[in-house]
Amino acid sequence: MHDYTAPSLLKPLPAMHSPVRSILDAIGQTPLVRLSRIGADCPVPIWVKCEHLNPGGSTKDRIAKAIVTAAEQAGELQPGDTLIEATAGNTGVGLALVAAIRDYQLVCVMPEKMSEDKRRALRALGAELIITDNAPPDDPRNFQQVARRLAAERGWFLTDQFNHPANPTVHETTTGPEILEQVGGQLGAFVAGAGTGGTITGVARYLRHACPDARIILADPVGSGLADQVNTGKMGVDGAYTLEGIGSSAIPGVMAVDLIHEAISISDRDAYDMADRLVREEGLLVGGSAGAAVAAAVQVARRGGSGPIVAMLPDSWDRYQTSHFNPDWRAEHGV
Repeated sequence: MHDYTAPSLLKPLPAMHSPVRSILDAIGQTPLVRLSRIGADCPVPIWVKCEHLNPGGSTKDRIAKAIVTAAEQAGELQPGDTLIEATAGNTGVGLALVAAIRDYQLVCVMPEKMSEDKRRALRALGAELIITDNAPPDDPRNFQQVARRLAAERGWFLTDQFNHPANPTVHETTTGPEILEQVGGQLGAFVAGAGTGGTITGVARYLRHACPDARIILADPVGSGLADQVNTGKMGVDGAYTLEGIGSSAIPGVMAVDLIHEAISISDRDAYDMADRLVREEGLLVGGSAGAAVAAAVQVARRGGSGPIVAMLPDSWDRYQTSHFNPDWRAEHGV
């Protein structure tokens, strides 16, 4: 028999968020968590911004709400209208939440390489899904081009995450300030991947003024051309990679490459291995792009510095159960 002492019922409870009118009001103010095992031997600590804990499971909830709100304020939307977006999945989920609460229809155009989990989630949320070939940006079959064409032909509202100014602005006004407040005003580096580039651009805009000594680091998949663009000023050769949601063969419209100090290329294997470690060693249920950001953050942390490293955890692991968390899929793709 074990001795047991009940905790005092008089101990103050931790502060809790106030009640909210809808789930959209619960977006943001995500936790910042210190990694206790990964990077424990580094001379500076690594913290992670848990964007996978947003209501829709990703950082894209922020931009979905911001873009639709901006359109409503500009008189561009009425209840019952149809939204259309080119998405790797996460922005689509965020938009589906907004559409449900604010009475819109939603069409998502998605490249075929994206996971079956994302397709199922979007359909369950009521979105119409159009799957396109994995085509380069200048190809008419490219998912962004298809979304633009359908919006023009059918009078649907293109939320246009790759070009809408509300995308980086919401990260400049919310994500960046949250991070700096959570680390107590001292930050060595911020590490993130880039899909649209809105997160890293918006946070960089804020930090460049509020914490100018902090370095902005891009974590980019091997095979994406963005790393070379950052490091050499010339877009790299496009290659094959399986990481979803980050990397590009062209600079996205909202991405400000000149705000980024350095890019670190991370292989699919290293990203997925780190995602496994984040789940098993830190209890953080995140996907491969989070693995890429943390793998890059460990490299930065090993250099030392005067402040902690913060890496973005963009989305939840539930989007990847049929892909990189599936051993058969890993074997099939050689990772």
